[in-house]
Amino acid sequence: MLLRQNLKEKTIMRPTNRRHFLWHTGIAACASTSFSGAGVTPNIFAADVKKRPKVAVIFTVLRFRSHAYNILENFLGPYYFNGVLTDPGVDVVSFYADQFPQDDMAREVSRRFEIPLYPSIAEAMCVGGKKLDVDAVLLIGEHGDYPYNDRGQHLYPRKRFFDEAVAVMRSANRFLPLFNDKHLSYRWDWAKEMFDTARAHQMPLCAGSSVPLAQRKPMFNLPSGADIVEAVSIHGGGLESYDFHALEVLQSVVESRRGGETGIAKIELLYGESLQRAKAAGRWSQQLVDAAMAAERTMAARRQPRPSTGVFQSKPRQVPPPRPDGPHAIAIEYLDGTRATVLKVGSSADRWNFACRLRGETKPRATAYFNSPWGNRGLFKALSNAIQQHFIHGIEPYPAERTLLTTGAVEAVMHSFEQQGQPIETPHLNITYQAKPWKKFRESGRTWDVITTDTPQPTTFHPRSFKELHR
Repeated sequence: MLLRQNLKEKTIMRPTNRRHFLWHTGIAACASTSFSGAGVTPNIFAADVKKRPKVAVIFTVLRFRSHAYNILENFLGPYYFNGVLTDPGVDVVSFYADQFPQDDMAREVSRRFEIPLYPSIAEAMCVGGKKLDVDAVLLIGEHGDYPYNDRGQHLYPRKRFFDEAVAVMRSANRFLPLFNDKHLSYRWDWAKEMFDTARAHQMPLCAGSSVPLAQRKPMFNLPSGADIVEAVSIHGGGLESYDFHALEVLQSVVESRRGGETGIAKIELLYGESLQRAKAAGRWSQQLVDAAMAAERTMAARRQPRPSTGVFQSKPRQVPPPRPDGPHAIAIEYLDGTRATVLKVGSSADRWNFACRLRGETKPRATAYFNSPWGNRGLFKALSNAIQQHFIHGIEPYPAERTLLTTGAVEAVMHSFEQQGQPIETPHLNITYQAKPWKKFRESGRTWDVITTDTPQPTTFHPRSFKELHR
């Protein structure tokens, strides 16, 4: 593993005509070509070149199927969102990579796309100059070889990334729209400081999971001000990392309940014998669980197997401490009395299910979130679009308070784990906010009429046109 090092080969030349470059990588061809076989005529909605925000991208690692890979393939070329071939509308002008594993792609992508790769965040923010020279910041602090603490939290450097980016903004007295991938930090005090800093400087902040933006099958929209009595969110992944996504799915629905969000009073991690006792005691509705799992079964045939690349994959040296083996549950008590449970069921990385019961109704309302025929990689198309709209318009696509709350919730889960499943009182999570409409940022499923199980999944980093994808 090669960590932060001097980049003797770093590129310092900026592209002379970014639009010209993108044109020759396939955007122009896409805009003028009709793919009758797919039944879709792609459209490119390009922002005025004079107004295209310049973006600094700060990431941990760039390798196959890392979050940086999955996001950047939708920033460096046209991509499908809701069935429409879409120009990113922004220009990536600088990179900072924190680590360089043996299967690193950052250097090669930097050279090929003529995007300078800088040895510091400050230089990336200034694009090699002495003053802030970008209009937005994309922080991707996921994947890479980072340690765990005794509690089992993965110590990703998201707060450090944020602080170093904001330091440059402070010097310029200009605060930019910023996106932070996944939860804000593994520490609550740091996460709160990040949120407060953004609010103090009127800096548009977007963060969180890609999963809430996925297609819902069956279509699922609650009436405005729905009176939710109980909800469940189900995933098939690991403690902390996948719990966060399931918490975001949960929160993205329940935040719009009657009265708005009131905050969380208590969180408890249940596993092993405590999980079995809780299930027997009816701590959550099995009817809701059954409804959520039934929704998933309609989607089983719509995914490809994961591609085999034959490419070396770095193995991290950092190993998490022992974690619950098998299923677990997170019992959540909201301050307004709403009850919710996040459940880890099985071991499918593609499992994202939700169900709830409204007051006065006996039949659950349930849905499953379909990631894509390419698995979770496809989730990043809708997320990338939301980020780009955030950067272009300087308006948060959905409340940053949502991810502040889920950040605190997942930290409380890990505290409960450290204390062998003891309930954790969370007075600091009395976070109140009103949700706003954000349906337009969600994938409707039209993209998966174009990209299907028969569409070859690229295994190298080549953002491309639909025509090239089907060669």
